[in-house]
Amino acid sequence: VDQPRKEIPSDHLPEPSSQTKKQRISRKSLFSKILWKLRLRNQEPLKNVFYLLAERARDSNTKRRHMAIKGLGNMAYEAPDKVKKYKKILLDSLVHGLYDPVSSEIIYESVKALIIILGKIKGKGLGSFFVDITLQTRTLLDDENDSLRYSAFILFGQLAACAGWKWKKFFTSQAKRTRDSLLVHLRDGNPHVAMACRTAFHACSPFLRLKKEPLEYTIQAQEEQRNPKLYWQLVSRIFSYLNQSIIIH
Repeated sequence: VDQPRKEIPSDHLPEPSSQTKKQRISRKSLFSKILWKLRLRNQEPLKNVFYLLAERARDSNTKRRHMAIKGLGNMAYEAPDKVKKYKKILLDSLVHGLYDPVSSEIIYESVKALIIILGKIKGKGLGSFFVDITLQTRTLLDDENDSLRYSAFILFGQLAACAGWKWKKFFTSQAKRTRDSLLVHLRDGNPHVAMACRTAFHACSPFLRLKKEPLEYTIQAQEEQRNPKLYWQLVSRIFSYLNQSIIIH
């Protein structure tokens, strides 16, 4: 199984370690050629690009799936005005990638792309995807790979912020099952993972029904997290360099 790089530099999340610089350039070139052919040379509508990538995201070839998922993440980042319009296509493909049985790189790219999309739609209209994303994200919080673990905590915090009344009971049960992971990784050996965990912990605190704030957290911080809008403000600083990893360098 392919593994993304473990180290997280201060400015952005890394490319998977199995990718050499030459491979990354090659993949960037391939993605650019796809967009050029579909949008410019053949004047293909952007909608068709989304559908093509969504189709490739279910390809039997692992490399094609990986390229497609990364492409969808780039499309979501580069064309944020189209995210809501093609939300169903994006979510369906990325949730499928989140459960990829072979490649951790595909899972990693799916998590990163979902972070971008949830950041754009503020969690609105997830429907049953909310359950699928939550269940799989929980399994990634203790992953041995730093980058994947980091991304999973960011995504889990987003899910907490957009749970709402519809999913409150479900997410409460998930948050309680995740409490041990949250407490352990507050002191994660990687400072970036610890920061992401802290953000997620703040967002989850209302669901944990804490009577006394552990560690350095305050009652005021817990009450603030009852307002999802405050969470999006809190996590925005992390998005500022997390988003950089979605762009193909």
